[in-house]
Parts: sequence; structure tokens; C-alpha cells
Amino acid sequence: MAETRTRNTEGTGVNFFLDGNFRPVSEERETKDMTVIGAIPKDLAGTFLRIGPNPVHIFSEEKYHTFDGDGMIHAIEFIDGSARYKNRFVETEGFKLEQAHGDWLYKGMNSMMDPSPSRIPEGAPPSKNLANTAFAYHNKTLYALHEPSKPTIIELPDLNTVGATDFNGKLKHPFTAHPKVDQKTGEMMTYGYAFQAPFVSYSVINQDGELVHTTPITIKKPVFMHDFAVSSKYTLFLDFPITLDIERAIAGGPALGFEKAHGSRIGVMPRFGTDADVRWFEVKPGVVVHTANAWEEEDVVVLQASRSKTVDIIGAGTQAGDALSETHGQLYEWRINLTTGDISEGPISELHCDFTRVNDAYACHATRYVYAALFNPQRPFTFDGVMKYDNASNQETTFYYGAERYGGEAVFAPRLNSASEDDGYLITFVHDETEDQSECVILDAQDLASGPVATIVIPFRVPYGFHAGWVGH
Repeated sequence: MAETRTRNTEGTGVNFFLDGNFRPVSEERETKDMTVIGAIPKDLAGTFLRIGPNPVHIFSEEKYHTFDGDGMIHAIEFIDGSARYKNRFVETEGFKLEQAHGDWLYKGMNSMMDPSPSRIPEGAPPSKNLANTAFAYHNKTLYALHEPSKPTIIELPDLNTVGATDFNGKLKHPFTAHPKVDQKTGEMMTYGYAFQAPFVSYSVINQDGELVHTTPITIKKPVFMHDFAVSSKYTLFLDFPITLDIERAIAGGPALGFEKAHGSRIGVMPRFGTDADVRWFEVKPGVVVHTANAWEEEDVVVLQASRSKTVDIIGAGTQAGDALSETHGQLYEWRINLTTGDISEGPISELHCDFTRVNDAYACHATRYVYAALFNPQRPFTFDGVMKYDNASNQETTFYYGAERYGGEAVFAPRLNSASEDDGYLITFVHDETEDQSECVILDAQDLASGPVATIVIPFRVPYGFHAGWVGH
């Protein structure tokens, strides 16, 4: 368990992401002593994990960006109707260096151009692997991910940090926060984007955890490619208009900015293809931060994702005058006919949502259901419910958490011996801001509208975070 020295966690009013339930916690805790409303299902066996930013040392509270925080995992392990909670920092090299120093060493995303002298020790990594964004579970290994960095191995069930891996020296590029694992083949597909050419590099890791294929992917300029998609035959790259521009940053603009003139296009490549095999298809300009899934229907590749009209990465939606209806995504579908080149596209739901997920066992293959977090329309970076979209009926089922109650990404956890795609539960953390109370909410995925089958009241505050994951027993 890490000994941490941290900033005041009471909030200052200086930064949206350092106040309220976004503010960090300083202690690592563990307990089985929790109040349960309802009953934890006995056919729920495994660990629900949620990762997010939990800053310890901050260069500038005013310029702090939520992407800058040290990774912290909050987890609940379910066994035979009981639950155990624990939280742990991800102890990356940068985290441990700052702990030893007792103060900040790395400035953060919005302070890259600050002229203050660097504090990074000689021989230390020039940038900090925050391991704060998402998880992947592959080859019985849990990875905490941060897309400019190498994946960090985490031990279960203790959440101890093993350290970063480069797959025996074969990983030569950054590793996305959203690799795709095809459970039918055992393969994990990944990529990384960079400021320098090649702007995108793609790799495949086989079922034994060996990196076996890498190729560059040519695009005309660097972009923020936070997610991609994989079907059973193809890998899809999203060259969309969130561009990376250092000259723009030097001139006082955002390093990451929406540039509509860049356009939007989807690259389709065989799973083990090379740069020469990529076919690019122009689509309507827009923004995708998170995809849901992709699959084939004869000659057509289907992609579903949350798509918005524009985005504010640097301000994270907190800037005065932001139109959240423009930056909040809707569930959207593209159908690309690889024979004719025809494309049909459009929203398939009017609800504003993100953190799109499917049953992990069906990823890269046709899915009937998509699960997503529902945006609160008035407050940035805030979700007040969850939805299930049915591709067969083209209808949504929703559950809202209630007044002043907000949650995050909900992940699907199959029942033991599950018999169908949606035979299981949706699990998420919810915070009641009126009571200042954190909970783990378990919903029946086949009866979402009926509300929780169990609500676990956690005796410690769980801050809002990023992505979640499920590892079954």
C-alpha cells in the first residue's frame, strides 16, 4: 500500500476538476463492511474496476486538466453474494519519483509551454505514464492504460502495480487506452498515435501475449485518435478532426483542437494488413471519442460509436459559452459497403451519451445491444443515467439515477453460465451529491428500467473517474 503525500482534497473553487466529487482522495482503503440495499446476486462472480485521475502533486491548480491526474483504481470484488471494496494508486515510475521528491516534477497538459524550469531528474522519463484512463484484460493479464505510454500490468485481486511492459521489446509505439480483444481468436489489437511520423502505428498481440504484427498507418497530419474499432476481419481507423498542432499551441491556441476543415474519414484494413491495404472512406465531419463495436454483414462493415458535432478536449467542456448539445455525442452508425464504396450513416438514437460498451465476449462480432452512460444536459463531464440500445428493435431502455445523483461508465458483467448476450448485469459507481455518498449500483441488464437489484453503500468517497472494466472469475 502506497504512502502518499497529497494536496488539500477539500477543493478550492479554482478548477472544476478539483472540486466536488471530482476532487481527489488521498488514502488507500479496503473494506467488506458495507450496507447493501437489495441483494448482491450470487451468480455475479468477478471484479468490477474503475480507473481515473487522482492527482497528488499539481504544478498549477488553475491549469490542471483532468487528463493529468495520477491513476487510481477503485474496485469491488464479488464472491457468492458478498462484496469487498478497495482502492489503490497505480504506482508508475513517474508517480514514485514525485512521491520521493514530495512535490510535482511533471507540469501537465495545459502547462507544456510554461517557462518554469524543469524539475525532471536526469535519466527520468521525459513524460509521466499516468496509467489513469482505461483497462484491458488479455491473456489473464490486467493492464492499466494511458495512451501516450506503455501499458502497466496490475495484479489481481490486490491491485498491486507490477510495472510497464513493452512486450519483450517489440512494442515501439504508444499504446492506446482502448485496445480491442477478440475473445473468439484470443487476439488483442492496439495502436498508438504520435506528433511525429508515422502518426499512427498498429500492432496485433496474439493469444499468448506475444506482439506478432506491427505496421505504420499513413495519415496527413497528427490527430487525437482516442479510439478505433475492430471487426472479425477488419481494423478501422478514425482520422477525424481533433488535430494535434504544436505551432498552434506556441501561438497561444490549443495543442488539441477541433479543425473542421480536416474532415472525417474511416480507414478499413484487414486485421493483419499493412499501410498499403488501408482503404479510406470520407464521411460527414464530426467527432468520435469512443466507439462501441464493429462487425461485418456480408460486404458491409458496420461501425457504431458515440459521435458529436464538435468537441473541446482542452477545456473538457467547462469553458464559458460551451454548447454541451454540440459536444455531447449520440449513438451513431456507419455502414460501409466494401464492394460498391457506398456509405450510409446517421444517428440511431436521439439520446446524448458516451462511454459506449458492449458485452466484451461479443466484441469484434455482431452485437444486438449497446450500453452507454447518459449525459446530464446542463453540467460538463457529468452522467446521470445509463441506457441500453437494442439494434433489433431500434429502441432504448433507460435508467436515471435520481436527483443530484451522478455516475460513470457502466460495464456488462455476465451471470455465471450466462445463456445470451444480455444475460447479466450492468455495474457502475454512483455518487449522491446531496448526501455526499458513494455507491456501487448493480442493474439487471435484461430489466434496466426496474432499477438496481443491489445498491452497495461505500463508506468512503469514490471520485468520478474515467473508464471501467470487468474481470470474471
